[in-house]
Amino acid sequence: MQKMLIVIEKAGNNYSCYSPDLPGVISTGKTKEETKKNMVEAIRMHIDGLMEDGINIPEPVSYAEYLTI
Repeated sequence: MQKMLIVIEKAGNNYSCYSPDLPGVISTGKTKEETKKNMVEAIRMHIDGLMEDGINIPEPVSYAEYLTI
């Protein structure tokens, strides 16, 4: 099991999500929880596709921090 950084953003009346370590893998949802659930499915499908194609799964390298300004 591997941890992947995801970024969830408010997008009008719903939420959108992406992972900096997996370009092109995105999800949306009406709530943050639905968006995270959809993102897990999107990441799993992406990783399954990489494995089927014999492509290595990228190691996560992104991280996030909050700065006090």
